[in-house]
Amino acid sequence: MQKLVSTVFFFLLISFSVLAQDFKGVAVYQSKTKLDIQLDSTQIPKERLNDFKEMLKSQMEKKFVLTFDKFAGIYKEEEKLEQPGRGGMRMMGAFNQGIYYKNLKEKRYVRQIESFSKEFLIKDSLKPYEWKLEEESKMIGEHLCFKATATKEVRNIRMGPPPQKNEEDSKQNEEPKTKIITVTAWYTPEIPINNGPSDYWGLPGLILELSEENTVFLCTEITLNAKDAIDVKEPEKGKEVTQKEYDQIMEDKMKEMQEMYGGQERKNEGGGGHRMIIRM
Repeated sequence: MQKLVSTVFFFLLISFSVLAQDFKGVAVYQSKTKLDIQLDSTQIPKERLNDFKEMLKSQMEKKFVLTFDKFAGIYKEEEKLEQPGRGGMRMMGAFNQGIYYKNLKEKRYVRQIESFSKEFLIKDSLKPYEWKLEEESKMIGEHLCFKATATKEVRNIRMGPPPQKNEEDSKQNEEPKTKIITVTAWYTPEIPINNGPSDYWGLPGLILELSEENTVFLCTEITLNAKDAIDVKEPEKGKEVTQKEYDQIMEDKMKEMQEMYGGQERKNEGGGGHRMIIRM
């Protein structure tokens, strides 16, 4: 561990002259997420099921751009052109990340996101991560990176009809709302910015690769101090809420949809209906 600290300190020293400048940059990340899709009906043609899985897989392969300066960053998805007939796969923005602004100096964030046809402006404090710095290292592109791990509490996402009320021990068998996962990050002290993809931050270098359960982020392109001006501006449009308030609004909306969907399922019982569950 002492060797790792010395190495990181060395990189920070040689990078001090870079920080003395008006340091700005852009990092491009590719992300992939694996989904567990379960169907309890055999009446769907195999060809249609495969097409559906391919469409969903495409939605889970995303490209993000992190625009940063010394103290803040804007992280947002680079939108794809929708293929004909696949617009509905957006599921009303269920997988949209919105615009995520992180102010590392003030330890706060602002997230502008559209959900259920309404725009929100989530303002809250940045979650601190208790990173454990490891001695393991590897090259990502031209940059020497070091490993770090942390734990994170996440919400279980279950898309599909709720369990039938007459099922025995349904409450006991219900999945917990949250779980603890391990996050693995690879950061480079050669770019001494404690930023990274999504809501991750707090390491002595830019995070170039990160894995959290079924999702992997990989930085594929970095531009530092480009000639073109790079502005990191805080978003301002939307209904202002805290993260807790936004989560409650989304939970109420999902319950409403599940009740509607579950009611339709009960109408379809015996009529060839099918149920689908997607776990992320």
